[in-house]
Amino acid sequence: MVIHDIVVIGAGLAGMRAAIEAARAGLNVALVSKVHPVRSHSVAAQGGINAALKEDDSWEAHAFDTVKGSDYLADQDAVEILCKEAPENILELERMGAVFSRDERGRIAQRPFGALSYPRTCYAADRTGHTLVHVLYEQILRAGIWIYEEWMVVSLVVEDGICRGVICLNLATGRLHRLHSKAVILATGGYGRVFKHTTNALINTGDGMALALQAGARLMDMEFVQFHPTTLRRTGILITEGARGEGGYLLNREGERFMKRYAPEMMELASRDVVSRAEQTEIDEGRGVDGCVLLDIRHLGEKKINERLSQIRQLAIDFEGIDPVHDPIPVRPGAHYSMGGIEVDVWGETGIEGLYAAGECACVSVHGANRLGGNSLLETIVFGRRAGRRAAEYASSTELKPFPDVFLKEAAHEIALILNRDDGERASTIRHELSSTMNGCVGVFREEKGLKEALDRVRELRERYRKVCIDDKGDVFNTDLQNALELKNILLLAEAICLGALERRESRGAHYRKDYPKRDDENWLKHSLFCLKDGEIRIDYKDVTITRFPPKERRY
Repeated sequence: MVIHDIVVIGAGLAGMRAAIEAARAGLNVALVSKVHPVRSHSVAAQGGINAALKEDDSWEAHAFDTVKGSDYLADQDAVEILCKEAPENILELERMGAVFSRDERGRIAQRPFGALSYPRTCYAADRTGHTLVHVLYEQILRAGIWIYEEWMVVSLVVEDGICRGVICLNLATGRLHRLHSKAVILATGGYGRVFKHTTNALINTGDGMALALQAGARLMDMEFVQFHPTTLRRTGILITEGARGEGGYLLNREGERFMKRYAPEMMELASRDVVSRAEQTEIDEGRGVDGCVLLDIRHLGEKKINERLSQIRQLAIDFEGIDPVHDPIPVRPGAHYSMGGIEVDVWGETGIEGLYAAGECACVSVHGANRLGGNSLLETIVFGRRAGRRAAEYASSTELKPFPDVFLKEAAHEIALILNRDDGERASTIRHELSSTMNGCVGVFREEKGLKEALDRVRELRERYRKVCIDDKGDVFNTDLQNALELKNILLLAEAICLGALERRESRGAHYRKDYPKRDDENWLKHSLFCLKDGEIRIDYKDVTITRFPPKERRY
């Protein structure tokens, strides 16, 4: 019997920060990850992390920018916590060993980022996520936290309304294991692989959200999917917003800085949803270049590019054959981030006792309908820390109750059905149809006809999944099986996204309906909630928390 006080699922920034905080309480903490922790998707975050550090900035200004950027759907009590606690968390990361870029006075350097009224994005060149992941991993090793790497969680164990642990698949051996615990923290990141063109890693299949939904927790605001304006044409690899923060231009085929038509004040540094729609409009109206627009940083000069944007220079060379010192980079919008996720409070508590969530898989709603660049890394640290602390308080006052074998047998039965099925449909076929449908119908621009078509198709694919089969019947690193299990998760989340987008008859933030192009605060200033009943996703709504910033028109 394997027992831990707390099991953290996901070893990116949110998961590691939660685990470190829980371990500080003297508890037995374990991390479970599909990959080695330093290969978690948090390493892909490039541009920076926001905090009001300087005397002429304030957390209130940061909070207003965040609420405005969210198109007023963010819960403002949560936003206040995010922005108030940002400076202390950044300074703690520095004390842990994070090497941030410095300004001419030796202070942590801060650059402009989209929709910010002040240059408050702290950065480590264009490798900020990579830097922070390695710093926190050092702290994980220092704290003696147990790591189950290359393990996949296949189910949460919830008994009598209380989360008792997890069932995991050891990918190296193919064996299932029970991990008993007093509390579980989900920090599994996003679901970008629902879409065909995405910045997300292959591992980002929304496992934590799907597990929570199937266990009885609710999801929130799933229709709000952020499309990042600058992703590489062929691969979808992220090109940081920092490129525009450092002064990069967006050009159409005529060489025009077209953002002046869409956001005359902020230009390329308008909010991501505004920039993505502008780019897509240019492309759709024939002013693009081979289905893209151009990101031009040539005028920054080779010295500055090598100092602050060296990674994106190398990515452009390696994956597009273009050196941005000499030529513009072809970019287009790509699925990037989920504003929605598991419904949690400001301490990461879900509706299930003993189950917590933090980071991109959670929705405390600090991002609302559109996230500001630099706030995602901040959310992982601030709310990862808070979830770890609250879970530790709960575990310290709770007795462990091991769960029976029946949960293991149920998980084994589901996997056996897939392994023993010789005739059926390949997971890759279903997955290709899903991602193509989502890109085509649930992208930057949406309308009723396409959303209905997507919802019907996703429901059809969920039915077809019941007969999925795989070629690899082995035990050792059976990625065929892993892909099939992940497909179940992304199909479930895709249905929630489509249903939420179809029902929300307005445009707000990243959710833009051509047939309902205006924001409608009277009818739609509310969060969407999703639960699973008898295998079907049901939708409900709740009010947005507004404290100090009443909704008004958003202009850039």
